[in-house]
Amino acid sequence: MFDNKIILVTGGTGSFGQAFVSVILNKYNPKKIIIFSRDEMKQWEMAKIYETDSRIRFFIGDIRDRERVYRALDDVDLVVHAAATKIVPIAEYNPFECIKTNVIGAMNLIDAAIDTGVKKVVALSTDKASSPVNLYGASKLASDKLFVAANAYSATKTKFSVVRYGNVMGSRGSVIPLFLSLSGKGKIPITDLRMTRFMITLEQGINLVETAFEDMRGGEIYVKKIPSMKVVEIANALVPNGTVHEIGIRPGEKIHEQMVGVEDALSTYEYEHYFKILPQTLDNNQKALRASGGKLVPEGFVYSSDNNNDWMSKNDLIEFVKKNKNRFLKI
Repeated sequence: MFDNKIILVTGGTGSFGQAFVSVILNKYNPKKIIIFSRDEMKQWEMAKIYETDSRIRFFIGDIRDRERVYRALDDVDLVVHAAATKIVPIAEYNPFECIKTNVIGAMNLIDAAIDTGVKKVVALSTDKASSPVNLYGASKLASDKLFVAANAYSATKTKFSVVRYGNVMGSRGSVIPLFLSLSGKGKIPITDLRMTRFMITLEQGINLVETAFEDMRGGEIYVKKIPSMKVVEIANALVPNGTVHEIGIRPGEKIHEQMVGVEDALSTYEYEHYFKILPQTLDNNQKALRASGGKLVPEGFVYSSDNNNDWMSKNDLIEFVKKNKNRFLKI
């Protein structure tokens, strides 16, 4: 799928983008990978890592800048859309900026991908887009719907799909590096003691993107099956001598994460490692053909972090942190 292809990654200097580039270069032989982002310092630092690899290119630009997006997509085969405004409180207090990036930016990418002949686009989404209660989630739900609907807009030329997963373990702004930074400082702030979260590694997220590119026919939303964990247990595992301090839910924050809502159940099919939500515009016969061996979930099905069948243990989390110690030191 990726061999001899030109791939562009929006937000390519972020946690996901850097890990994705490393995996693709090691597993495949792409013709070129273009890193599209607006932070020149991050690009400069990333360029040092790949200074001897002629397959890597860097392109300064903002997903909000329609003309720049068009220029970046010249001759591109595949796009991974990872650029987003994603910190919940910041989105709540800067709503116009969130919409410009997550919604207008998605529209710019869709139009440019169709007009420049990109073959496939996979957009990264979030659990917060399922039954959203905050602006970030609502903006990503709008983005998801734009990418799904774009398949009708583009006819048979460019295919668009979405991958959805929860908090990436150890990414910038996530709870693990926060708790590690508080070790030895006494109180550990938790917004609500009942809170649960899905736990996914960068490698699992990348695997889901690979699956989407291989399987997609356009309009699917892929949801990774991943374990859950109580936030209190995360704190106790990482800071065993700390004291948990409940500080109250932040604006727009959920107690539990959700990735498949009850409204999606009629179009959701289960596979061994993921769920696939098909476009609701398909009739039942079309859904059956597109399901490709998946099993339709029961009516009323919900996939959330509190009703999960798979739970991560404290020991598993501690082992993950030990194995990825160097990654956390860079955050």
